[in-house]
Amino acid sequence: MIPSLEGWEIGRAQGIDWSPWGQEGNARAKVIGSADGYFVALVEADAGYRGTPHEHKYAEFFYLLAGQIRNQGQVLAAGDGYAAAAGSTHEDFEALTPSTYLSIFKI
Repeated sequence: MIPSLEGWEIGRAQGIDWSPWGQEGNARAKVIGSADGYFVALVEADAGYRGTPHEHKYAEFFYLLAGQIRNQGQVLAAGDGYAAAAGSTHEDFEALTPSTYLSIFKI
C-alpha cells in the first residue's frame, strides 16, 4: 500500500531557489513548504541582520540550526528555539553571527 500524499507538501531544499529575506538584503530564504496558510522557511542570515518589528497575528515558531541570534533580549545558540503566541510583539531580533534557522509562520 502506498501512503497518501493528499494534503502534504514535501519540499526538497536542494531543488528550491533562494529568495531575498528581510529589507536589508543581508538574508535569504527557501520556502520549504506550506499548509493551511503556514509556511516553513529555511533562512540564512548574515551577522547584523535585523528583523522588522511587528505584532504576530498568528503563532510563530523558530528553531536555530547554526549561529547565534538575539531575540527579545535573549541570546539563542544552535539548538535553541521559541514559540511566539498570536498577539505577541516582536521588537528585537538580530543575527549576532552568521546564522541558519527554520521559521514557521502564517501571514
